[in-house]
Amino acid sequence: MLGAVQLGLLAACVVLFVPMGMAGWHLSRNKVLFFSGALFITLAVGVHLTPYFPSVSDFVTSVSSSSSSSSSSSSSSSSSSGYGGADDVVLVDDNDRGSCVSFLHEIDWEVKPSMDFDPLVHKNSLNYNKSWSWRRSSSVESCEFQRLRRHHVSDLLNGSWVMVAGDSQARIFAMALLGLVLDSERMESVRESLFKRHSNYHVVVAEMGMKLDFIWAPYATNLTNLVMEFKENHVYPDLLVMGCGLWHMLHINNASDFGAELGVLRNSVASLLPISAEFGSDGPVTGSVSVRSPHLFWLGMPTLVNSMLNTEEKKEKMTDLVRVEYEREVERSNMLRKFGGPFQLLDMGSLSWNCGNKCTDDGMHYDLVVYEAGVHILLNALLIESNQKL
Repeated sequence: MLGAVQLGLLAACVVLFVPMGMAGWHLSRNKVLFFSGALFITLAVGVHLTPYFPSVSDFVTSVSSSSSSSSSSSSSSSSSSGYGGADDVVLVDDNDRGSCVSFLHEIDWEVKPSMDFDPLVHKNSLNYNKSWSWRRSSSVESCEFQRLRRHHVSDLLNGSWVMVAGDSQARIFAMALLGLVLDSERMESVRESLFKRHSNYHVVVAEMGMKLDFIWAPYATNLTNLVMEFKENHVYPDLLVMGCGLWHMLHINNASDFGAELGVLRNSVASLLPISAEFGSDGPVTGSVSVRSPHLFWLGMPTLVNSMLNTEEKKEKMTDLVRVEYEREVERSNMLRKFGGPFQLLDMGSLSWNCGNKCTDDGMHYDLVVYEAGVHILLNALLIESNQKL
């Protein structure tokens, strides 16, 4: 546009000032008028014929393009020089997507006695201060993992149906998630209702349009039945977190049987999803016919501190050796995404192990902060899956 304007001004100057210069040479009036008329007609014809001469058109276009690109680059540099703030959504490079998922559990813990701690009087985990952060390494820091605040979680889960299904570990995980979206006063009433023994729980967070269901499902067969209900009703949650194993370990204590149940669950989930039953390391394989599918996470079993378990039956059946066998069955069942399955692992085993026995009172259930770390891992995994960050 700018090049065309410049050419027009140049033509106007030629038409105006050349005849004036000729008049200054004392030529006759008729010669001046004749020359100026001929010049005007020539320029007018030239302007109309310019599009039909590629070399001239390319010149005009190049002038116009360079002018517009320089203006746009300056405006772009001025806008990018400012800081967008925490609420802006930024796309994540696809090349970094898979590698960042592998670093999600790279977390360091700081566990130290509280100021009023007296080891002769206090022996439980509540008398230790625990804090965590993602490991300080170049690979982890490049992923820019974030501990999301309430308004971030509201944006991410706005309008979602979240379901957490499993045993007591899943119940605590659900409470940790609600702790990020509800205030402390409402959390008191939630805690009382959520922890009614062996019961389901439902809550709607109206201000963000999110509903959360906790389903008591301590066995893999319970989870399979739940999945089949989804399939029968054609209604699926947007986010589904599942986990089990502890009850089976205590009451049945047969790793092979547990693995067989997981295989049935895995096949049920694969048939539930509106995608191909085959999965890659980062999700459905290329060419699958996905339209909409829930985000799936598997809540791994925590580290068991055998000496701290509160019954003799638990100490006898829930040993380290048995726990390893149960975890091996989870891998063999191909439940997890890294083994070709549909679920992304929330590795509560590593989180609880790194926090240590100062983070548990009964050797099985850990302090809420451990599950809060798991929730933040889940939320950052969702950001990676959606190719964005807050």
